[in-house]
Amino acid sequence: MDLPKAFLFQNRLLRTLSDSDLALIMPHADRVPLHVRQVLETAHQKIEYVYFLESGLGSVMAGKESGSAIEVGMFGRDGMSGTSLVQGDTESPFDCIIELEGDAIRISTEDFENAMRQSASLKNLMARYAHALGIQTTYTAWANAEITLEQRLARWILMVNDRIDDHHFRVTHEFIAMILGVRRAGITVALKLLEMRLLIKIQRREIFVLDWQGLIDLTKGGYGPAEVEYNRLIQTSTYSPVIGRSPAAV
Repeated sequence: MDLPKAFLFQNRLLRTLSDSDLALIMPHADRVPLHVRQVLETAHQKIEYVYFLESGLGSVMAGKESGSAIEVGMFGRDGMSGTSLVQGDTESPFDCIIELEGDAIRISTEDFENAMRQSASLKNLMARYAHALGIQTTYTAWANAEITLEQRLARWILMVNDRIDDHHFRVTHEFIAMILGVRRAGITVALKLLEMRLLIKIQRREIFVLDWQGLIDLTKGGYGPAEVEYNRLIQTSTYSPVIGRSPAAV
């Protein structure tokens, strides 16, 4: 028996689509590499393309007039850029950049909007994902206001871990500091504290997750609710990885 066409993809949204919905997208799509700090969207400018990440990590960044910015949303193979298009807008109030390199299935805004006009099921799935990302953004705002930097960092590491194949990743202290909107020195201290708790290991500039449950407990509820809502909204399929599972369960 032939496998569904969706099985060819790592992106969970693409895997969830029916063959008929995929047929509306794929003739207009191509696979492109993604590089660290690559800009996918610029705030208040027209969105040119939608990216369904197959690997790597994207970050939605809210900026200030002073030039500083902070991450308000994260996505990888669980999602896509361009959620403003699903909500009837042609631009985003936020920047969108690449945190970890990878690759993506890219489709132009015009072709994506045409596909949604032709399929209610496609538009419905995209709308559910946009809602799930909004829930994640809400919990990120709560975490930024209510828990410590060490706890926020634990939550961020868990969210990255959900979206990569291996349970370790390379990223600079400077980049984490930019993402979390804090000073580099604070990140260095927080990472050392997590390592002293035996929750992570840092080796050769890579972060290794050692104790998934311990990291969750440290976040004091900052990690978990948004992940549950994602899995509810983007119904689990036979071929799709689940956001929020421990390394041993993947």
